[in-house]
Amino acid sequence: MDYFAKRIIPCLDVDNGRVVKGVNFVGLRDAGDPVEVAKRYNKEGADEITFLDITATHEKRKTIVDIVKEVAKEVFIPLTVGGGIRELNDIYKLLDAGCDKVSINSAAIKRPEFINEGAKRFGSQCIVVAIDAKRVGSGKWHIFTHGGRNDTGIDAVDWAKEAYERGAGELLVTSMDSDGTKAGYDNKLNCAISKVAKIPIIASGGAGTMEHIKDSFVNGCADAALAASIFHFREIDIMDLKHYLKDEGIAVRV
Repeated sequence: MDYFAKRIIPCLDVDNGRVVKGVNFVGLRDAGDPVEVAKRYNKEGADEITFLDITATHEKRKTIVDIVKEVAKEVFIPLTVGGGIRELNDIYKLLDAGCDKVSINSAAIKRPEFINEGAKRFGSQCIVVAIDAKRVGSGKWHIFTHGGRNDTGIDAVDWAKEAYERGAGELLVTSMDSDGTKAGYDNKLNCAISKVAKIPIIASGGAGTMEHIKDSFVNGCADAALAASIFHFREIDIMDLKHYLKDEGIAVRV
């Protein structure tokens, strides 16, 4: 996928209607109102925004469609929404509310045919399969669900291949070992997945510096880099990052 411009995607983790950020999926702190944060990213040059209702599955709630509607009114770049999506009607409601893609995770693991059904009904380009993976050995990762609370025992690379074969249009791969640590992405995980899934890989979990993001593209087989706290708390400016990447010879939209 190197012939496409690499994408920079801020992630808004939402809990009870507020943007939050934690480390290794716990210890959440407030990072603002989702509509205001999304508006800022739209203005600052983000390529897309991903919006995850991080406690919807754990608490068995629906995604907050009303917030999505408000965000979609203010944002003119692609918007991906995940959290609590369990059936085709949930996807329909979110697309109808104004998002461009949906991110599915737990529901797809529970019933993998959901990927096929979503891709068939709405098109593969709308279906992002989110993979929360934790290292369980050398070169081996398992899938975790419910905000990292549940080890499924499923091999992450095998699952990525299956998601691709069932019609996923993209894979959002979060390293739970790296999430929130600012120590860099798990490039080995992303490259292992890219070998078996010929669709865009969004690297997630661990961005702390501009170099980490560059590394995800150069050595991590990623087509897009997703990050949260470095953007939310203004540690890295998106346009500064894009100019840095461009100077490093990486194709980005500026």
